[in-house]
Amino acid sequence: MGGVNLEVFRFGVYLMFPIGFMYYFGTNLDSRFAVEGFWPKAEETNKVPHSRDEIKAEYEKIVARQRVLMERRAMQQAARRDDGGEE
Repeated sequence: MGGVNLEVFRFGVYLMFPIGFMYYFGTNLDSRFAVEGFWPKAEETNKVPHSRDEIKAEYEKIVARQRVLMERRAMQQAARRDDGGEE
């Protein structure tokens, strides 16, 4: 059977394997696992309005978008009623 040297070797392997594994996968992460274009650029993200004028302009855009959607919905319902389909 094995002696003390074998036990010391086994202990070293048991100890060094997870450390080596963590070292290999834990170093140089930016170049090893990086995906180009994964995160959006600053120009592509939403901008939070800060000034009063920007907030008002954003509100007007939202209201205009809602009006357009409501008009489309009303036109679709009118077209369904004209086709004979009652809701």
